[in-house]
Amino acid sequence: MEPELLRAYFWELSGKDGDRFVAVTDPGSKLEKLAKEHGYHAIFLGDPAIGGRYSVLSVFGMVPAAMMGIDVEAFFAATQPLVEACKGDTANPGLILGAIMGEAAVSGRDKLTILTSPGLEPIGAWLEQLIAESTGKHGKGIVPVDLEPSAPVEDYGADRVFALLTLAGDDASDIIEQAHFLVAAGQPVIRITLPSKERIGQEFFRWEVATAFAGAVIGIDPFDQPDVEDAKIATRELIDKYEESGALAPETPFHQDAAMAFSAPGDHIFAATNPVEILRDHFASAEPGDYVGFLVYLERNAEHEAAIARMRGEVVHAKHVATVAGFGPRFLHSTGQAYKGGPKSGVFIEITRTPDPDLAVPGWKASFGIVQLAQARGDLDVLAARGQRTLRIHLNTGDLNILETLVARSLQN
Repeated sequence: MEPELLRAYFWELSGKDGDRFVAVTDPGSKLEKLAKEHGYHAIFLGDPAIGGRYSVLSVFGMVPAAMMGIDVEAFFAATQPLVEACKGDTANPGLILGAIMGEAAVSGRDKLTILTSPGLEPIGAWLEQLIAESTGKHGKGIVPVDLEPSAPVEDYGADRVFALLTLAGDDASDIIEQAHFLVAAGQPVIRITLPSKERIGQEFFRWEVATAFAGAVIGIDPFDQPDVEDAKIATRELIDKYEESGALAPETPFHQDAAMAFSAPGDHIFAATNPVEILRDHFASAEPGDYVGFLVYLERNAEHEAAIARMRGEVVHAKHVATVAGFGPRFLHSTGQAYKGGPKSGVFIEITRTPDPDLAVPGWKASFGIVQLAQARGDLDVLAARGQRTLRIHLNTGDLNILETLVARSLQN
């Protein structure tokens, strides 16, 4: 849905100038047809046999890379040695990594915690989608944990495996020291060091092969995503009703005050009558082996990222469970598959606010803000229907700092 809404918005903003657009799509798609009709500057067709999360080394990843000024031929040349190494039956780096990931998951270590040096931090977001969408289905899977604040080793449970990715020349002393403490405490740590940024393509390929092998070990098909569509359907139903009536279907919170409103689409009945006790009740359900997820439908800016990170740190310290966080709607297309289709070990807090300012979508009654709220509601409803523990908090004032204070208080003994 988002690509079409954004296309409509920028098409109008550009004065309907097709020469300012480039399409990267599959052959025969609606986008290819539209691009031809509107005279797009260029159309790049991908291989429909390659799933989206495995497509970084195809035109879907390389066209943007080329537009950024990256020498794609040199990039592929630097990647090729790892491709060749992964063709063998022995000493295959993708197979070895995948076997470790898969065996760790089936033994209960299904939270793959990503640690990176500064120059490689963005790869965590890519790994999240690759691993979560490939393995999280049929009640099984690996839950990737990215950008979680570091914690004392005693705060980590026995459901973790750590992946330490460093770039030569980066100041990685802090995370390397952390890795030494983790190993000393008996935590498994996978360590990979890149000699240069030009080798990042090797890691793309290594982790794609590894994820496929891990899926085989776990016993799932790593190339489908059966649970992504459910949230899209739920969202579409809400939007269709909005297009007809001009209003989202009403939702009655079980508690609200001037600052926020609490809703729970699942079966759990919250008996508490104040925000701190509601949060304490929700966090109390998190047991060893579970994870707590913050699903955030706010602007992704430094202030909000820092507040979410602090809340994650509080949870790790108080509950000794892993934490994940995603800004919506992006995470719906990455980790959302694992949250809905993976192990029923998630304790989720969805955070929303009414977008202000909002933007109209040309040709739609629904604005971008309305679509975002519908996506949030649709996804959490599906999570609840899949047996995950869910709580929606709508920030009436839009102030995340108030919620951060309440979370900290709720986790105190």
